[in-house]
Amino acid sequence: MFELAWPASILLLPLPWLLRWLLPPAKRPEAALQIGFMARLQRLDASQPSRPHPARRTAPLILMWLLLVFASARPQLLGAPLPPPSSGRDMMLAVDLSASMDTRDLTLDDKPANRLSVVQHWLDSLIEQRSGDRIGLILFGTRAYVQSPLTYDLDSVRQWLDEAFIGLAGRDTAIGDAIGLAIKRLMAQPANSRVLLLVTDGANTTGGISPVQAARLAADEHIRIFTIGVGAESKGNNDLMSLLEGNADPASDLDEATLQEIANVTDGAYFRVRDSASLAAAVQRIEQLEPSLRSGPASRKALPLYHWPLAAALLISLLWSSPMLRRRLNAG
Repeated sequence: MFELAWPASILLLPLPWLLRWLLPPAKRPEAALQIGFMARLQRLDASQPSRPHPARRTAPLILMWLLLVFASARPQLLGAPLPPPSSGRDMMLAVDLSASMDTRDLTLDDKPANRLSVVQHWLDSLIEQRSGDRIGLILFGTRAYVQSPLTYDLDSVRQWLDEAFIGLAGRDTAIGDAIGLAIKRLMAQPANSRVLLLVTDGANTTGGISPVQAARLAADEHIRIFTIGVGAESKGNNDLMSLLEGNADPASDLDEATLQEIANVTDGAYFRVRDSASLAAAVQRIEQLEPSLRSGPASRKALPLYHWPLAAALLISLLWSSPMLRRRLNAG
């Protein structure tokens, strides 16, 4: 594809005509000699071949100016787009699908919604912002499994997250297994930035490894873990009367101490989500703490062409000036 790198240079085209119009004309020297046979000289001049038209004399100059302006605009040929550098981060999302994630103690668009629906909505926004990064998805309950490996296809990751449902991986909570599975997926990647975002509303109730032990292994592999604890504020005490009145703490099973320790061990951060607004703030804070390394726009290899019009202008100037040079040499 042909393009001009500096198209604004074309604005220089009328410059010579503007200067001729703005500047005063040069003064012609007055005749200093008077001769008696001027009439004979005039008749002799009339018998000589006529001088070329002024347009013919200025045509080479105009052509040289057009070529010089065209060269200054830097014409070039653009090749096929080159792939942008892929230097983004590797982030695994681990989302809890245990039975407690079906609790309807949060709101979405001012309507009551279960915890999973709110988490899915706001993680959609996070994934959309991670342009240039590779995202993977782990779903866990009684067991943990990889729903999506690390990929640049963020639309597919969002679709698989939206299609997840309560109980898909069992109804218990294996936080340690989810961290261990994320370690296996991230440790094979470059160590410049390995991140795990863990979302849960409960405590570790099953699995083959404790969450803190798994976090220490993640720290050894330079994996940062951001933990998000989901659950609304307490409505009352967890006594029998509160249970009968429905005022028990909806997040009483949330093991905040363990989630905080996981984040501290791995140099990450813990966020408590009590409503959809606080989850949005947590997602925004994670984006600030671990910004995505966005890839630059696709570039094209450019083949410069400015030397061709520049060489043509130089050649025309040599051809135009050579008769004058010959006359000067002969006169000398």
